[in-house]
Amino acid sequence: MSLMTINLKVWRQKNTETPGKFEDYKLDGVSEHMSFLEMLDVLNENLIKEGKDPVEFDYDCREGICGSCNMVINGRAHGPKHKTAACQLHMRTYNDGDTIVIEPPRAAAFPIIKDLVVDRSAFDRIIEAGGYISVKTGAAPEANLIPVPQDTSNEAFDYATCIGCGGCVAACPNSSAALFTGAKIAHLNSLPQGQPERDKRTVAMVDQMAKEGFGDCSNYAECEAVCPVGISISSIAAMRRDYIKAIF
Repeated sequence: MSLMTINLKVWRQKNTETPGKFEDYKLDGVSEHMSFLEMLDVLNENLIKEGKDPVEFDYDCREGICGSCNMVINGRAHGPKHKTAACQLHMRTYNDGDTIVIEPPRAAAFPIIKDLVVDRSAFDRIIEAGGYISVKTGAAPEANLIPVPQDTSNEAFDYATCIGCGGCVAACPNSSAALFTGAKIAHLNSLPQGQPERDKRTVAMVDQMAKEGFGDCSNYAECEAVCPVGISISSIAAMRRDYIKAIF
């Protein structure tokens, strides 16, 4: 087993109101088999032993499902591996003596809570603005009785895989949430069950995205490049098309 020495530059910030800065750490004995978050666990264990505050960072599932690990690593959301969340990144990606810069996603709509943790409740409010899917309760038909073409089902599922990590916002030069919002809208708008509230939902979610302070999409496609589940920017085109149809 190969052990490495890794130099870290980690963003430390006490709260939203307090200015932050990068702090340097040297970590010895890092195994190539560690995940990136396990490496941060070791750093925090060392800091606690020294009587210092550990680095705050978000995580939950550590399986690339929940989207909590939304940090920026060496200037790239989730790090250098394509379609890989930060929690799935392993230290074998790096070499002995490497310097790794770790910071939170930068966006006005994602205020920093502490260190690498940001408030992503703006995403929740965009989803809430979408409302609900109406059904006739008490006599709901069997789901398999609703005909959905296979390609439509596959497309809807692809959009539904968005984990809401915010990597798209971090990567976008405009801090746009268009990929996230587009995926959530396209998922529902492509299915028969999503048609009754389609126009209302589209307008409400797009308008809420603007209210939250996210920037406009300029088709850089940086969002698609860093998305850990590979959401396509075709969702943005679908969102724009549906929004124009809805308002006119």
